[in-house]
Amino acid sequence: MRMPRSTYRLQLTADFTLWDAARLVPYLKRLGADWVYLSPILQAEHGSQHGYDVTDHSRVDEERGGPDGLRALSTAAHEAGLGVLVDIVPNHVGVATPSQNPWWWDLLKHGRGSRYAEAFDVDWDAGGGRLRIPVLGDDSLDALTLERAGAGAGGEPVLAYYDHRYPIAPGTADDGADAETVHSRQHYELMNWRRESTDLNYRRFFAVSSLAAVRVEEPWVFDESHAEIKRWFDEGLVDGLRVDHPDGLADPGGYLERLAELTGGAYVLIEKILEGDEPLEPDWPSAGTTGYDALAVIDRVFVDPEGEAALDALDRELRLASGLPVESYAEMIHGTKRGIADGILQAEVRRIVRDLERAGGLPTATDTAVVRDAVAELLACFPVYRSYLPEGREKLDEALELALGHRPELEGVLRETAEALGRTGTAPSIRFQQTSGMVMAKGVEDTAFYRYTRLTSLTEVGADPDHFAVTVPEFHEAQRRRLETLPGSMTTLSTHDTKRAEDARARISVLAELAEGWGGALAKIRSQLPLGDGPFENLLWQAIVGTWPISEQRAKAYAVKASREAGVSTGWLDPSDEFERRFEAAIEQVYSDPVARGLVESVVATITDAGRCNSLSAKLVQLTTTGVPDVYQGSELWDFSLVDPDNRRPVDFGERSDLLEHQDAGEAPAVDELGAAKLLVVSVALRLRRDRPELFTGYRGLEAAGPAASHLIAFDRGGAITVATRLPIGLARSGGWRDTTLDLPTARNGYVDALTGRLVGAGPVSVSDLLFHYPVALLQRIDDED
Repeated sequence: MRMPRSTYRLQLTADFTLWDAARLVPYLKRLGADWVYLSPILQAEHGSQHGYDVTDHSRVDEERGGPDGLRALSTAAHEAGLGVLVDIVPNHVGVATPSQNPWWWDLLKHGRGSRYAEAFDVDWDAGGGRLRIPVLGDDSLDALTLERAGAGAGGEPVLAYYDHRYPIAPGTADDGADAETVHSRQHYELMNWRRESTDLNYRRFFAVSSLAAVRVEEPWVFDESHAEIKRWFDEGLVDGLRVDHPDGLADPGGYLERLAELTGGAYVLIEKILEGDEPLEPDWPSAGTTGYDALAVIDRVFVDPEGEAALDALDRELRLASGLPVESYAEMIHGTKRGIADGILQAEVRRIVRDLERAGGLPTATDTAVVRDAVAELLACFPVYRSYLPEGREKLDEALELALGHRPELEGVLRETAEALGRTGTAPSIRFQQTSGMVMAKGVEDTAFYRYTRLTSLTEVGADPDHFAVTVPEFHEAQRRRLETLPGSMTTLSTHDTKRAEDARARISVLAELAEGWGGALAKIRSQLPLGDGPFENLLWQAIVGTWPISEQRAKAYAVKASREAGVSTGWLDPSDEFERRFEAAIEQVYSDPVARGLVESVVATITDAGRCNSLSAKLVQLTTTGVPDVYQGSELWDFSLVDPDNRRPVDFGERSDLLEHQDAGEAPAVDELGAAKLLVVSVALRLRRDRPELFTGYRGLEAAGPAASHLIAFDRGGAITVATRLPIGLARSGGWRDTTLDLPTARNGYVDALTGRLVGAGPVSVSDLLFHYPVALLQRIDDED
């Protein structure tokens, strides 16, 4: 297996194609990146900004550059010595525009008789033999029309509902019947969009009905959906893969085994969220995860644990003042997950119950509604994203015990249901495993993360916001464990899915050092700009001070998404115009009223320098610790993006290339608003990992001595030593480094700081001298050949 020493993630769109990526290769090589890491490149819905809505597995997306663009990028990368890593999407396909997806179009046209019926996970019996499509604005078909000439795929007649077009089964419109009658004869039923939460009868990606799940466990489905991917490896175009959402598959382990055969054992990462100390399945042929587990630990080692109590008190005060329940995080996520299981994913719960009934897994006297209650409760109590039976049975048992604590009156049906769901290889047990991750993702990442707002830098994908901080010894232990178990696993600080970019989180984390001060500042802001939802206000103003000077338009867009995801004062299904007008007016006031703006800018002025220190420290740690580091596009300069689509905005690579040229010419950047110092850290660390891999073969934590020792994190990778500052506000308050020292491992020729060129001897060194120019240092052992 060829393994990358680092990767650089690019988001491909119609405006930034494979051809653009090919032209960017010289810059990426100069930056020090080892592999180019591409977002999905198979044919997606026209105009897609992300590529996860694949509509045709047989070809590279034309808007993103097509097959010639892929070859150009691959050639440029390989000639420059870079590998190519591509994101693939095995779980689902895009069906928003049926005519763009030949498999889906054929399914709608021919129903159970379609060649592709086996490819989709449709419960035909639940729909009376029809596939239900949630598209109607109400229950009326009055707007449905027949278009008889040239309107459908291949020019065939279609049913039209506003901009939507659907195929007509052969012979069902030949008698001149009206549109509603023809619709009644189809293999699909157009229904009110509000019914999708309860009545949908096909599996989908999370709660996105325009992304229909596919049954890649069927051999022919795998073969046909991966033929183009196989060509990439057969022709040497691609070197590795990132697998999106494998937890949605019926058999993730079996899928990865087939993928390993197809790629010849290439480097494969999986997008897997691990909870706590949950290990990755040891038998899976995968190099590791996409790095959220690493992100959680790196973030928390730069959070001051002393701020937890004050921020907890502030959170309690805000909830009481808003009339909201004061509850633990565990209680909150139980409620949000249960709300998802009873709400937008109720259709999936109903499907599990039907599968249980068909498998004879329920006592005949049990009421279906009671069983549905039990299944939803087990999903709400499930402690991880999913289990993998039979080895993961203990997770189901753990969920059962938690469920019994919440609903003791359901003991009998809960036990019987759990027993049925624990039988390996049955339809209900497979379905439950596929659904638990959906409930977790929607209930936690997309709901609780917008409600649990005491310190929002901790509410990040793959992390537990209830876990406030990590000690330096705990950090070192986590790195040693990764080196032993998954040395090829990715590390990251920003992705296309993170709720906040790394530098926004680094700045927000400073609030833990100023917890009481933040409480006072927030009180002043709320008195000037009251919204009536304290936890949301905490989230909103943390986001604004964490990303300032964010534009008014971006701030408003974030507020709309965040408030609707939280689902407390407004929501996606039934938005509160009054509440949303209120927060939009408050945001506008920040940009128009000097008093309101001054309140925000005073906080920003207090935390900016410390935030930059946190950013540089976290970045150097991420790039040099155990694992394969990834740099998300553009984040080699300060990145204060928020949740998607904000974090997928265009990147000015010309600016970055020019700055890199100046640095390579000898300019030493300052730690200022431009972010050139971060570019220095990124380029130096990536180049050292690429050019001197022998310096990154081990891991040993180094301990400082002296009055400020707790403000330093340092480790030796086997000749490359990372030194970084933590908790900079407390460091400054205590008088700085003073006579704190760091004992460097023996090295005959000493070390050179790769960031500044300064020579450093082995043995005890002054931290104040070592970190004179920057809050970080990357020491490279000087060998005789150097």
